[in-house]
Amino acid sequence: MNTYQKPMLKEGSLKGNTIVITGGGSGLGKAMTTYFLELGANVVITSRNIDKLKAVKVELEEKTGGKVLPVQCDVRNYEEVEAMLKASLDEYGKVDGLLNNAAGNFISPTERLSSNAFDTIIDIVLRGTKNCTLAFGKHWIAEKQDKATVLNIVTTYAWTGSAYVVPSATAKAGVLAMTRSLAVEWAKYNIRFNAIAPGPFPTKGAWDRLLPGDLKDKFDMKKKVPLRRVGEHQELANLAAYLMSDFSSYVNGEVITIDGGEWLQGAGQFNMLEEIPQEMWDMLEAMIRSKKNKS
Repeated sequence: MNTYQKPMLKEGSLKGNTIVITGGGSGLGKAMTTYFLELGANVVITSRNIDKLKAVKVELEEKTGGKVLPVQCDVRNYEEVEAMLKASLDEYGKVDGLLNNAAGNFISPTERLSSNAFDTIIDIVLRGTKNCTLAFGKHWIAEKQDKATVLNIVTTYAWTGSAYVVPSATAKAGVLAMTRSLAVEWAKYNIRFNAIAPGPFPTKGAWDRLLPGDLKDKFDMKKKVPLRRVGEHQELANLAAYLMSDFSSYVNGEVITIDGGEWLQGAGQFNMLEEIPQEMWDMLEAMIRSKKNKS
């Protein structure tokens, strides 16, 4: 096992903390939930599918010995978010962290999307993050809680934009702006805000929906990453746990990219020259030298 596949923080680093993770019962959310439990946190997982959450509760409590509270919640509905917060407080007494992870996406030419399809992504990602952030933030401020942390999962195309995922890019850009804005405004209440922008971290559910059939083979994500590999779930969980912990208490308003250099490879104007074989570089160099000698 490589070092980056191993847990990073010392045992008990999140002991005594209660963390709410939206979309915490599957994919990357589940990976982060698992690690938070291993570090001693109590975790609340939410989604619309309560049966799935209950199954994950049993699985992760047996695996980690931690405590999981599953709460059915559609983050698009503010009243449901308030009810989810109340259930969390009733169970654990306080909440120390919020991880806004629930998301949705369509890969599609924008002109093929209905207005409702566009709205669905905006509502889950941007409205959902706003709903949770506002409900939890108001509670923390009213209670004068000594400290709290919000961690938002965004994406690198939140700042570059991206064709074919326009609703997601639009929503994630809004979440990133909210992260940076509230990091300043609510720091006086001892509430920290940070974000993570993951690159390719394959999860069966999400990748099967986004790249069905043999498309995953045709679009080999490793080729887009300078390190020529995709991310390991533990790597993302390590970063999320660090940002949720007191070890990062001076990190505020940051978005940390964990993508192996993927977005930078796509951004550099001449990065496509990576495809030029060594033999062709030799020929080009010889041609340049020949022109210099003639002059």
